[in-house]
Amino acid sequence: MARGYWIAHVKVTDPERYKDYVAANTVAFEKYKGRFLVRGGDNVVKNGEHAYDRHVILEFDDYETALECYESPEYRAATVIRNEASEGYVVVVKGYDG
Repeated sequence: MARGYWIAHVKVTDPERYKDYVAANTVAFEKYKGRFLVRGGDNVVKNGEHAYDRHVILEFDDYETALECYESPEYRAATVIRNEASEGYVVVVKGYDG
């Protein structure tokens, strides 16, 4: 079964408030067993222009769980804070299963 992923590109606009988002999203990620593969870190844009300075990839056991986590009450509560502290987007993707 293919894993599920969140791919997020973020521009943090309020670093102090973003810390609250990171604390809040932990509840959902623990419940749905999301695992960070990329969480910020150094990066270089090699092609085109990019308006985001933070990149995140989370892995879930499967695509359905990744979707459930995003739609969960726990994560919805965290998105209120996220939207106050940052700009960007999240894509939920079904992994390649050969």
